[in-house]
Amino acid sequence: MSVDKILRTGQCTTTHDQVLSITPHTQEQVDIVKNVSSQYETALWQPVSPHHIQEQTQVHLFVPANSSETVTNLLQKHKLTHKVLLNNVEGLVEMQTRNDSTDPRSSSTFYERYHSLEDIYHWINRTVQDNPTTVKVILLGSSYEKRPLYALKLSLDNRPNKKAMWIDCGIHAREWISPAFCLWFVQYSLSFYRQNQDLTHILDNMDVYVLPVFNPDGYRYTWTTNRMWRKNRSYGTSSNCVGVDLNRNFDANWCTEGASDEPCSEIYCGAFPESEPESQAVANFLRSHKDSIQLYFTIHSYSQMLLFPYSCTKEEADNHRDLLEMAKEAAQKIRRHYRSVYKYGAGAQTIYLAPGGSDDWVYNQGIKYSFTFELQDRGRYGFLLPPSHISKACNEALLAVKIIAQRVLEKTEAPTNRTAPDI
Repeated sequence: MSVDKILRTGQCTTTHDQVLSITPHTQEQVDIVKNVSSQYETALWQPVSPHHIQEQTQVHLFVPANSSETVTNLLQKHKLTHKVLLNNVEGLVEMQTRNDSTDPRSSSTFYERYHSLEDIYHWINRTVQDNPTTVKVILLGSSYEKRPLYALKLSLDNRPNKKAMWIDCGIHAREWISPAFCLWFVQYSLSFYRQNQDLTHILDNMDVYVLPVFNPDGYRYTWTTNRMWRKNRSYGTSSNCVGVDLNRNFDANWCTEGASDEPCSEIYCGAFPESEPESQAVANFLRSHKDSIQLYFTIHSYSQMLLFPYSCTKEEADNHRDLLEMAKEAAQKIRRHYRSVYKYGAGAQTIYLAPGGSDDWVYNQGIKYSFTFELQDRGRYGFLLPPSHISKACNEALLAVKIIAQRVLEKTEAPTNRTAPDI
């Protein structure tokens, strides 16, 4: 069934789960939207927390079918401008989870679909088996529910003392395009090494660590129980609410403005920095490899942005100008090649304060090229990006990764290590 058909079928008399776009124009309306977004089993898509709702700023709100009438009546009563972005959420979720093939070798469209956690673990094993000399699996640790945190190490050129880059995906459970990108990147690297000149130059000079699912418990929960889940699945002792925002759990101005110490919040920072087994496992690995890892990417959605430190403070990073130049070039080339607009800039200046993020923590560890990508789209489908959009979304991010990696190599390669031009 096509996306358009699914969206049209949502317009019959049956009430479906919906996503609304709401724009408050006064402070009173802001307070109403904050109130609505924290009850009626709704889920904020944008911004992530009621704290960030402001006048004249669009709010994207998931409203379950059983609350639809109540919420709509409230908005109308207070003359709040709103429109239906998605009228049949269930249909889009069904489209995202429909899958004809779990075997990468039996389907050319494997990478243009979303995959369950079990499928991704199967893919990891198959990828290592099929590429025994170039791909290794690393067990970083385990999640709260004791699921393995597997990273892949791609090492396509055996020269000694190589530097590395890191890419992690799926820190927020509902951002499904993110793990899809990690799979896409690995497949592209293995398929086009020695064929694509830019990629070959990068992989000749850098190993790549790829963590496809940073938050396996949360990701699995979005497939089995609640598609809108964001956090991990840990239980604290002080509350009945479940989960910590792993991207507020790192030691970078931890739990200051832009995070919450309230366990029920979507941006709950946890009991202390690295309180969660997932963030601790990743931090331990990055700490022990910070001398070789020169470039860090963490992949999120949605909103089409290329961000860099800082998010935890409005101060500029020491190499702000370099980071800005790299992000700007990547955004310009995405626009030229794919006609997609990506905003770029330091996180706190471009969106809002978000302390405790992995990108800022990594930067403060000395990995001075650190980026957060927010992939497609800008709100049309949000977290429910249809599978037909995966290819373009991943190719846009891939282009940005390649451009930035090449610029980092130029900045960090010693002149004696540069490959002599062919004569």
